[in-house]
Amino acid sequence: MGRNPRRLRAKVVDVLMKAIQLIQTGQPLEAQQVALPTIGPNDVLVRVMAAGICHSDAHYRAGTSPVTPLPMTLGHEVAGVIEAVGDAVTHLKQGDRACLHYLVTCGHCAHCNAGQEQFCTSGAMIGKHRAGGYAEHIAVPARSVFALPDEIPFEAGAIMMCSSATALHALRKARLKPGETVAVFGVGGLGMSAVQLAVGLGALAVYAVDINPTRLALAQSFGAQPIDARPEDAAIQVRRRTVGRGVDVAVELIGLPATMRQAVQSLAIQGRAALAGITQKSFDVTPYHELINREAEIIGVSDHLASEIPLLIALATMGKIDLSQVITRSIPLDANEINAALDNLDGFGEGVRVVIKPNG
Repeated sequence: MGRNPRRLRAKVVDVLMKAIQLIQTGQPLEAQQVALPTIGPNDVLVRVMAAGICHSDAHYRAGTSPVTPLPMTLGHEVAGVIEAVGDAVTHLKQGDRACLHYLVTCGHCAHCNAGQEQFCTSGAMIGKHRAGGYAEHIAVPARSVFALPDEIPFEAGAIMMCSSATALHALRKARLKPGETVAVFGVGGLGMSAVQLAVGLGALAVYAVDINPTRLALAQSFGAQPIDARPEDAAIQVRRRTVGRGVDVAVELIGLPATMRQAVQSLAIQGRAALAGITQKSFDVTPYHELINREAEIIGVSDHLASEIPLLIALATMGKIDLSQVITRSIPLDANEINAALDNLDGFGEGVRVVIKPNG
């Protein structure tokens, strides 16, 4: 007896899941019932166990960094368990623990071939250009999936995929060498990873700049020298701590013109300022005194590379990155709680990183 095609279609429509979506820029995220993702032969379906809430998500909600198309399921820091793999996928299987590289790329354009896939001509970021991890499930190409060792909790695996990966990329772009000095401007989610990675990569001294005493204390516990930017200009304090020399590498992770300028002003001769914070505003630089006369550099930092993720996972497995104290709390897949966490990020409030646990 043949199958009823109407019944089959009805069954597919009924396969729904919960997702938290940006419906309109400048408005709170909303809970929606959406279709369970389908996968092609080269794709993987992942049951989301943890999705980090990044400051970039607050920028997306506000429209500082445009999201398209809308509505969009946000969330680009994702870890979970593989539930299904496409027919052509041979290196992954159902039940594997996984973390997701958030850039979905073509793999064959000039940028991808050069190892610069963040500039892929058809690249799409999960949670910004295609459905992200604020949901019960997510589908991505298998080449965006990396095995997550048992030693790394899902929550840590999720936030590593943005905050730690971008921090590592910033330090690599700045060409940090063992024995050099580093100033990290902003010790939130990215900054805590930057501090630990700089220490782990052999920095002689790491200075953590922030206005939050709790975050500064945590950064100090990771080996940084804290600099409270409230009473006095941070660049002046950095130069004083370095006996007027300045630092070899400054990493700016806040996205404020004032801190970007301070990062440049804190540089030593031939120092490198790596700017990863997101802003639409400009900042002033005195070319001769701050750049030319020091042969200093300002370096833009865009995302990170899939090729850096194995190193990052290895460092975490070795204990070079401890994110247990960075994760402030976990919340369910609830629109109100997620919006409250984004509001807190907008206001540079307390806490470091909040992680959503869609499946318990």
